[in-house]
Amino acid sequence: MKKLFTDLGYTPRDIFNRLHGDTRMIFNDITNGRRVDLFLDVFEMCHKIDLKDRLTINTPTIPLADLLFTKLQVVEITEREYRDIVSLVHDHEIGDTDGPETINGQYLSKLCAGEWGVYKTLTINISNILNALPNYKLESSDQELVTKRLQELQARIENAPKSGRWKMRARIGDKVQWYELPEMDKEIVDSRIDTPQQK
Repeated sequence: MKKLFTDLGYTPRDIFNRLHGDTRMIFNDITNGRRVDLFLDVFEMCHKIDLKDRLTINTPTIPLADLLFTKLQVVEITEREYRDIVSLVHDHEIGDTDGPETINGQYLSKLCAGEWGVYKTLTINISNILNALPNYKLESSDQELVTKRLQELQARIENAPKSGRWKMRARIGDKVQWYELPEMDKEIVDSRIDTPQQK
């Protein structure tokens, strides 16, 4: 992977990659201002998801449900994630499988039922997006479609049977932080050059 990205003109983030290279690596294309975050088997930002057994389900990307999870798991969510989520849900139905055009709602609801913190973040973000939808000036039919699909996903998550461990954590609630905030990191950094801007 290091050779591939180097051949493509990217520079490894040397210190970061040495510290985290067993799970995550960063490569920067300094010339064109592009960055690649490479997660190895496990995606870990605000929440963690093991993708090892899901990488070959769909090609050329991870399944749509996992892609949606990477957006919905963001605690300090931005407008960009909101738009990505609305686009994903608008273009793909919620279902029970990982079909190429289907968001596997059953899978997402199981993830939420398995960990209260995941449930908390995803349900907060779904509710916030539903409230924000009128601001996107969608055609009424498009807004209705996105609303219907998000509400369906929301219902699946709420109705999924929860474990005793989940219920115990739910009793504690948000008195204890349920997420991690990823370390702040500059978007594009040439780690080969020590400049005042990068200090």
